[in-house]
Amino acid sequence: MHNTEQAKMGLTTIGLAGVGRMGRGMLANMLKAGIEVAGFDIRPESDFPGLPVTSDADRFAERLETLFTVVRDADQTDEVLFGTQGFVTRAKKLKTVVICSTLSPNYVRELRARVPDHIALVDAPMSGAQVGAREATLAFMIGGAETDVAALIPMFQAMGTNIHHMGGFGDGMQSKVLNNLLCSSHTAMARLVLDWADKTGVDRQKLLNLIETATGQNWFTSRFDQIEFSRHGFEPDNTIGILVKDVTCALDAAPEGADTSLPEVVREAMRDLKPIA
Repeated sequence: MHNTEQAKMGLTTIGLAGVGRMGRGMLANMLKAGIEVAGFDIRPESDFPGLPVTSDADRFAERLETLFTVVRDADQTDEVLFGTQGFVTRAKKLKTVVICSTLSPNYVRELRARVPDHIALVDAPMSGAQVGAREATLAFMIGGAETDVAALIPMFQAMGTNIHHMGGFGDGMQSKVLNNLLCSSHTAMARLVLDWADKTGVDRQKLLNLIETATGQNWFTSRFDQIEFSRHGFEPDNTIGILVKDVTCALDAAPEGADTSLPEVVREAMRDLKPIA
């Protein structure tokens, strides 16, 4: 059987579980880089034309050695690792699990006691939104042992342009939730600023052009017309909802005694966002 045929059937040593907003672009870019990888998703294969994706967990697990998880939250991660899919036990050859979802650092660190010692754990959440996943410009914040991370670098380089090894397992996730806390504050305040501009007669595009050259510059305003969620209102299952979840993850891992009032205000501001034209 040819390698391409194996990939289509899920028979690869590298697999990505969760071919959604982020996973689809990540999978496509690894394939584009010549990496033999297959995707797993609970949705039917027909939802992924042109990509080697299977909904057959046994087929996906048969040769699986390196598993990237790119699902929404801790509950879905549990399903992939220990629950319905249960690849930790289903994939008999599994050697490495790479957690790419943004989750509570506390949950991530607790995985070490739940996953057999012979399976290496690496946390590698990413930043850059769906456009970054599509254009292979993601930033990865990685936690894990040096040797484990080094073996994964070609895969990260196929998907992103900024690879940051932050320390041991869990340190990547801690860094990510801090980054997303700042991203959420930029998102909430930028949307408020643009709303005020509209209501006071300031041209939105002229203001965005100004911000790009002034002290208010930030990722959200710089890529406002490229970010898929820039005009969205809050919905539990959309990207704004995911950012709210990420702020909650940051709060879950806040240092003991930390003042959490400002992050809580940011979270509520994100929940109050309404769609804009």
